[in-house]
Amino acid sequence: MKGFQKANTVLEYDKIITKLASFAATASAHSALTETVPQTDGVIVSRLLNETEEALNLLTIKGMPTFSAPQGIFHSADRAEKNATLTMPELLNIASLLRAVSSVKKYPAGKEIPALEPYFTSFMDVKGLAEEIGMKIVGEDTVADDASPELYRIRREIRRAETNVRDTLAALTTGEHSKYLRDAVVTIRSGRYVIPVRAEHKNEIKGLVHDSSASGQTLFIEPMAVLEANNKLRELKGRESEEIEKILYNLSQSVAQNSNAIRINYKAMTDLDCIFARARYSSDIMGIRPQTNGKAIKLVRARHPLIPRDKVVPISVEFGDKENTLIITGPNTGGKTVTLKTLGLFAMMAQSGLFIPCDDGSALPVFNGIFPDIGDEQSIEQSLSTFSSHMVNVVSILKECGKGSLCLFDELGAGTDPTEGASLAIAILEKVRESGAIVAATTHYSELKVYALDTDGVLNASCEFDLATLKPTYRLITGIPGRSNAFEISRRLGMEESVINRAKERLAEDNIRFEDVIVRLEETEQDLRKERTESQKARAEAQNIKEQATATAQQLHDRAEAELDKARAQAQRILDAAKAASNQIFAQLNELKKADAKRLEMERIEEARKAIRQNLKETSAAINDAEEFEVEEDNYVLPRPLQVGDKVLLADIGREAVVKSISGDNVFTVSGRFETKTHISNIRLLANAAAVEKQLKQKGKAQYTHSVSAVKKEIDVRGNTGDDAWFIIDRYLEDAILAGHEFVSVIHGKGTGALRAALWQFFRQDKARIKSFRAGRYGEGDLGVTVLELKIKK
Repeated sequence: MKGFQKANTVLEYDKIITKLASFAATASAHSALTETVPQTDGVIVSRLLNETEEALNLLTIKGMPTFSAPQGIFHSADRAEKNATLTMPELLNIASLLRAVSSVKKYPAGKEIPALEPYFTSFMDVKGLAEEIGMKIVGEDTVADDASPELYRIRREIRRAETNVRDTLAALTTGEHSKYLRDAVVTIRSGRYVIPVRAEHKNEIKGLVHDSSASGQTLFIEPMAVLEANNKLRELKGRESEEIEKILYNLSQSVAQNSNAIRINYKAMTDLDCIFARARYSSDIMGIRPQTNGKAIKLVRARHPLIPRDKVVPISVEFGDKENTLIITGPNTGGKTVTLKTLGLFAMMAQSGLFIPCDDGSALPVFNGIFPDIGDEQSIEQSLSTFSSHMVNVVSILKECGKGSLCLFDELGAGTDPTEGASLAIAILEKVRESGAIVAATTHYSELKVYALDTDGVLNASCEFDLATLKPTYRLITGIPGRSNAFEISRRLGMEESVINRAKERLAEDNIRFEDVIVRLEETEQDLRKERTESQKARAEAQNIKEQATATAQQLHDRAEAELDKARAQAQRILDAAKAASNQIFAQLNELKKADAKRLEMERIEEARKAIRQNLKETSAAINDAEEFEVEEDNYVLPRPLQVGDKVLLADIGREAVVKSISGDNVFTVSGRFETKTHISNIRLLANAAAVEKQLKQKGKAQYTHSVSAVKKEIDVRGNTGDDAWFIIDRYLEDAILAGHEFVSVIHGKGTGALRAALWQFFRQDKARIKSFRAGRYGEGDLGVTVLELKIKK
C-alpha cells in the first residue's frame, strides 16, 4: 500500500474498509476485506468496478446468494493430505462449503456476467462428498448409527447391554436393598453404571466403589451383579470409538482426494463474497460507478459517506485537466478540509472497486499515490510545533510525489509569519506542479488567491458563508476566491464601527480593491446560480409536460389500434362461424337431395341455398362495416329515440343486434344467444321494431318451412374451436326443437377433451332449451359424443 499509507488513516479510508467488511457474509471474506487496498493499475481498477457493477445488478434481480466459507478449510485440507483424521466439525464445515457451491453455482443462470463468469465457472464439482458427510455425521459430536454396518451392530449391542444393566440395577433400587440407598436412582461414574449407597451400609451391597460424595456420606458402588455387564459395555464402547475413528478416517481420505477442488471452491466462494460485499456497500451509500479512464477529477454532488445523510451537503468540483491545481479559500469550519478529504477518499474508494456517492457524470483518475497533509500533528516529545509538523509532512511529500500523484495540503504555509508563509506556500505548490502531480490546497492567504488568478493551470474555489446567519453553507464554488469575512462577522457580533474602520484604514489599497472585486464576483455568481436554478426548473417542467403529452398520445394510438384489431378479429370469427354453419346446412341439404330426388323437394333445396347465400352476403357486409367503423364520424346522432325491438348495429364490433331494454345511456341488446350491454353512443339504428318483427317472422318462415323435416338427430362439430362449435350448435338446437327432437347427439370427438369441456360450459348455461345432457355410452360414441335432452314444447 505504498503511496497510500498515510492517507489510510488521515482520509479515514480505514473506517470505510471496516464498514465494507461488515457486509461480508462469511468470516473468510470479512478477513479478506479488511486487507483491501487501492489498486494503481487502471486495468485492475476497471475490472474491480465491472465486478461490483455486475454483482449489484444481480442483487437487484435475484437477491443475495447463499455464501458459506467457514474458516480453517485450507488447514483442514492440508491435514487431510498429510493422512490426518479430521474432526467432525471440520468435516461438517467442508460439507457446508460444498453444498453452498452447488447453490451458488446456479445463482446467475441466464444472465450475461462477463466479469463474474470466471468466478462462477471456476467452481469444481465434488460429487457425493457433501451428501456422504451429511449422512454419516449428524452433529458436531455425533456419528449416525447407520454410518457403517459395523457401527450399527455395535450400537445395537450397546443398547441391549445398557438395558440389561439398568434392569439389574432397577431390581436393586426397588427391592429390599433400596433402604440402603441414598436415592433410588441409577447414575454413571467413570463410564460405569453405579448406585448411590449410604456410607454406613456399604457392606450391605457387595461391589466396587467408584466415587463418593463431597460429604463422604454417599458412596457410588458398582454392584457385583452388573460387574461383568459393565465390563462388556466398556468393551463395546471401545469398539464403537474405534469404528467412529475409522469412519472419520475414510471421510478424511475422501477430503484428501478432493483437496485441490475444495481449496479452489473456497477461494472462489470467498472472492465472490467480497465482490458482493462491495456491491451491497455501494448500494447502501447510494453510490454510482465513476469513470476512471481520464485525467481530470470531476465530482457531481459528492456526498461524504461518513457524514449522516441528513446532514451532509453535496459538493461539486472539476479540475485536473487544464487546471491541475485547486486553491480553496474561505472561513474556518466552512468545509474546506472536508472537501480535501472527500477528493482523496473517493479516489481510494474507486481504486478499491467501490462505487462513490455522487451523481452520474463523476470521474476520477487512477492515482499511483495520494499524499495528504491534513490536521495538526504537533508533537511535544519530538519538539515539533504546528508549522514544523506540517513541514515534516510536506518535505516527505515533495520527495515521493510525481506524475500520477494526488497531493492534498490543508492550510499550506500556516503557523508562521504570514508573508513568509504565503511565499513558502506558493513555492511548494510550484514544486509539486512541476512534478506532474494534481494538487488541492486550502489557505487563508490573499497572496495565494492572487497567485491562482494570475497563474495558468491554477483554479480558485471558495466555501460559501452566509453572512445573514453567520454560518457556513458548506457549498463549494469554483472559479471564485473566498473571503475571510472578518470585518462583517465582527460587525454582526457587535464590534464598534470605529474599530472596524480603523482596521480597514490599515489595509493596503490593493487589498481593499481585491476584496471588493471578490464581493462583486460572489454577488454575480449568486444571481447566475439563481437564474440557472429557475431555468433548470422551467426546463424540467417543460420536459415533463412533453413526456406526458407523448405518453398520452401513444396510449391513445395503442388503444385505437387494439380496438381495431379486436373488431377485425370479432368480424373474422363471425364470418368463420357463419361459413361453418352454412357448410353444415349444405351437408344436410346434400343428404336430403340424395334421399329424395323429387322435383318439388329440389326446388325447396334451391330456395334454402339462396337463403344461405343471402345470409353469407349479409355477414360479409357486416364485416366490411366493422372494418370501416373506425373512420365513421364521432358525431353520429340517432334519427329518433331507441325503442325495444329496434334492429341496431354495434359500432365497436360491427355486429347486428336487437334492442332488449334501455336504462338511461346503457342499452341491452341480443344477438343470437349473446346479450350485450353497451353505451348508447355505440348504437347505429338500422330498422324500427315493427320492421324487425316482420323480418324475423318472414325469416323464420323461410328458414324452417323447408328444413324441419331434414334436421338430423346428430351434429358433428369436430375440428372447431369452442366458440365456433357453439355458434353452429346454437342454430342447430333451434332447428332440432322445431323438428320435435327430444334427444340429439353432439359429436365433438375425444382428443384432449378441451372442446367437450368448453361445450359443456355452454350446455350448463342454456337452461332455456337444454333439459339435461350426458356423455355418450358404449355404442353411442363414449366420451366423443354428448347426448342432449331438449325441452320440447308440447
